Amino acid sequence: MGKKNKKNKEKKSSSGPSKLEKKLQKVEEDIRSGRKKMIKILSKMGTIDELNDYELVDWNGNPIKLSAMFGNKNDLILVHNMGKSCSYCTLWADGYNGTQYFIEKTASFAVVSPDPPDVQKEFALSRGWKFKMYSGIGSTLIKDMGFETEKGEYWPGVSVFHKDENGKITRVAKDYFGPGDFYCSVFHFLDLIPKNGKEGASE
Repeated sequence: MGKKNKKNKEKKSSSGPSKLEKKLQKVEEDIRSGRKKMIKILSKMGTIDELNDYELVDWNGNPIKLSAMFGNKNDLILVHNMGKSCSYCTLWADGYNGTQYFIEKTASFAVVSPDPPDVQKEFALSRGWKFKMYSGIGSTLIKDMGFETEKGEYWPGVSVFHKDENGKITRVAKDYFGPGDFYCSVFHFLDLIPKNGKEGASE
């Protein structure tokens, strides 16, 4: 009875946040602070002072330069997708239809994968993807950005580029993708579901 009454008092209290709410606020503050620190580290890790104007391939088989992908924006967010064979990459990409509109108010957005243009196009259309996609076939961009190993294995992630008024392109940040990361909302919804009677967790 004592524990029950204590819980009821906690719920009814209107004088301020409960102990659990205060604990949650502290955790949220730590996450926000930690994320800011992460972004600074990702910027330092990802910075490449001056880049070649790499050529990728569009769905019609035509070459397109990295500089052209910026459109009328100074910044470009380029997602490194591992291709049709990666189910996780498909999960991340399915979410871009909803976020692309808001991202492109500030920066250009595109996805690159190692798949040939025809394979890429067919798969993207089957998923209903509306964002720009380019093939990295024949280009060293993916490898030079650190998303292809010496053995030819690929990693998912993102590169952020900046183009100055003189046309100079630099990479200003990068990050790798993985289960539970900041780039797919699905993981965070599933985290709230108890697993085997315990707290949820992305795995």
